[in-house]
Amino acid sequence: MSILVSEVGPRDGLQSIKRSMPTAQKIRWIEALAAAGLKEIEVGSFVNPKRLPQMADAAEVVKGALKIPGITVLALAPNLKGAQAAAAAGVHKITMPVSASELHSKANINMTCEEAIAEVGRVIAFRDGLPEGQRPAIEIGISTAFGCTIQGKVSEDWVIEMAVRLAKLGADSVGLSDGVGYANPAQTKRLFTRLIAELGDKAGGAHMHNTRGQGLANVVAALEVGVTTFDASQGGIGGCPYSPGATGNIVTEDLVWMLEAMGIDTGVDLVKLVAARSILEEALPGEPLYGYVPDVGVEKGFSYATRGPLEEGAGKTGHVCASGVAA
Repeated sequence: MSILVSEVGPRDGLQSIKRSMPTAQKIRWIEALAAAGLKEIEVGSFVNPKRLPQMADAAEVVKGALKIPGITVLALAPNLKGAQAAAAAGVHKITMPVSASELHSKANINMTCEEAIAEVGRVIAFRDGLPEGQRPAIEIGISTAFGCTIQGKVSEDWVIEMAVRLAKLGADSVGLSDGVGYANPAQTKRLFTRLIAELGDKAGGAHMHNTRGQGLANVVAALEVGVTTFDASQGGIGGCPYSPGATGNIVTEDLVWMLEAMGIDTGVDLVKLVAARSILEEALPGEPLYGYVPDVGVEKGFSYATRGPLEEGAGKTGHVCASGVAA
């Protein structure tokens, strides 16, 4: 069994940090992530630069990422204007956030849920009108699918209804997102079971956050019902402005270790992946980075699912443990 780990740090992670990472450093980081074996990387957002100046260089970052062989270059666009800019930049895939919470949708993209669904239809019509070979895939992530910090509970029936409608509009895949970290494993299993039953091969991946420490538990729950794509962010950077104090995305390094330890192939080299953190540390000094594996390394006898053993102690960053003993 193999899993696609979709790295979202260069977009979801960096747009949640007030400082802007220099463009050249972003491209270096993306190159390092790709060298570690990550095959899909969300490199930026095509949004109003006045709202998110951290993403003002999205087209330039895409240009640099497209030079890297063997990766799918993904970017977020919340509306038709953003999708047009992303397509012009040459992205392979566009992801659109559609919230299941009315209040979150208004706060996040200034649209009602119905307006957001209609906007997806306009984006798909635009994409389908492009010359063959220049049509990016359209991926939808239904945000607040598991609950909302503004609205509270979100109807699971409504989440599935939205997914079906979006798929019928022509979206290539529709996944579920827990950007505020409300999901629990039972809920994750239940919603993804329904999503897969309704959408079949159009059922997309899981975007989980670790706000309440349930990120990897929710990954396991989704795995058990057949989900094969998981978003993660190096160092766990990122979060949601509507979830104060959130620790953000699940940590790519910890996710890869867990999957490989479970016998599930990711194709990612843990040593190279952990080494890529140094670019983040250099470009954004003092920014909190999360993750257990980078601090402690891998256990004695660790072996990749299909690639054999990793050298004992590999994958550490050299951080100091609480005991004062160098890791």
